[in-house]
Amino acid sequence: MKRLRTLVAVAAVAAGLVSGPATATATATTTAGPGPGRHTYTGSIDGAEYRVETPARWNGTLILFSHGYIPDMPGFPPGITLAHRAETEQWLLDHGYALAGSDYKGRFGMLVEEALTDQMALLDWFEDTVGEPRRTVSSGFSMGGGIATHLAELHPDRFDGVLAIGSLQDMPANLNRGLDVTFAVRTLLTDDQRLELVKATDPVHSVQVLQQGVQQALTTPEGRAKLALIGAVGQLPRWATAHSPRPTDLVEAIRQQAWWTEAAYVASLGPTGRVDIERRAGGNPSSNVGVDYTRQLVRSGDLPFVAEAYRASGADLRADLRALVDAPRIAADEKAVAWATRYGVSAATTPTPVVTLHGMAEGIITSDARWYGEQVRHHGDPNRLRQLYVDRGDHGAFSAADEIIALTALLHRIETGRWQNLGPRTLNAKVATFTPQQQTVFDIYTFADKVVPPAFTNQQPPKALRPTR
Repeated sequence: MKRLRTLVAVAAVAAGLVSGPATATATATTTAGPGPGRHTYTGSIDGAEYRVETPARWNGTLILFSHGYIPDMPGFPPGITLAHRAETEQWLLDHGYALAGSDYKGRFGMLVEEALTDQMALLDWFEDTVGEPRRTVSSGFSMGGGIATHLAELHPDRFDGVLAIGSLQDMPANLNRGLDVTFAVRTLLTDDQRLELVKATDPVHSVQVLQQGVQQALTTPEGRAKLALIGAVGQLPRWATAHSPRPTDLVEAIRQQAWWTEAAYVASLGPTGRVDIERRAGGNPSSNVGVDYTRQLVRSGDLPFVAEAYRASGADLRADLRALVDAPRIAADEKAVAWATRYGVSAATTPTPVVTLHGMAEGIITSDARWYGEQVRHHGDPNRLRQLYVDRGDHGAFSAADEIIALTALLHRIETGRWQNLGPRTLNAKVATFTPQQQTVFDIYTFADKVVPPAFTNQQPPKALRPTR
């Protein structure tokens, strides 16, 4: 359960698109930092807590960091992160960068609208109190990576570049895919076809039944075959840990894929996670009306793996596909779809240079990265975008070295107008120059930190199965 809650805390769920004007007053306290001339500013702006760190000798660059989705569950410690890794934060301060970040009003839930307003209010406060930066970078992780992108799209005159780490730029697609997963779990692994997946009156019960279905299925060959089918229609990776190679054993691959099913799309974006989303959206923003799951299986590229699992179990793949076809579908509410589209689909206009950093097995987030690149080719400037990938399982499995290298590549582009060599051999050689602690990666699957080898890769993610556009 602890492992599941941690995944919920860092799941990339959503990003916003529009923000109102930020007119706020701040109450701040200032405390001395660990070095000469260092300062820490904390306070609140219109109810949004913030933290700002300034170095001993500021180089004129501000990194405005947007944090990810935090569910309203016990066990999440207070504190505002200013980078994906604590080692990154220290490295940036040591090298003269100022850091700032808001906790957003309310802190918990799908606070994309609030984040866009609160981050701009903090930027205003920084310019009025600390000084106007020579350059400002919008950075963020998971949901915050999408927020970081949208901030620059909305306020191109205030930002010089974007670093989006494990980001999600198409919220409606992610919610629809989450519905695909829970719909398939309910249909194939439970006895209650009336179990509420959206607008649930007892969401905790719904999640418990779905989780029990997944856990029971893992104990039998037939159940594991069904889990492979569920994972394929949801385009879920068969790799969940950053500390071990991609599994090649059939049973272990299904087990790791089922972890994504249960932790990310049942426990996080399942019935309990949708309570907050539906409240903000004014209804259910997800639909699977008209979805052809047989076609989705074929397009996923996972049909050979699913067929192998069914052959090993003796189960009937055609019968399970028919069950998905025949099961009653779920329609979305138009108002909620409009909300999710307004606040969750990137314009992809790239008014500033953008670097994205993703893992090759981050669930839907990986295919979403490819979708974003395709959208930039239609709506933005591809010469302003570089997309970096590491070959690891898990969500957010990046070391401080990975994060720093991506950020410095962006800063080089901002300063010179040219991109450096960002080939994997070059990037991995740079990673190797960092300290072991700076090459440490936290693994949600094992709930542990570990030094891992450099893993930048030329691999490309799959195409998104159900993009918004």
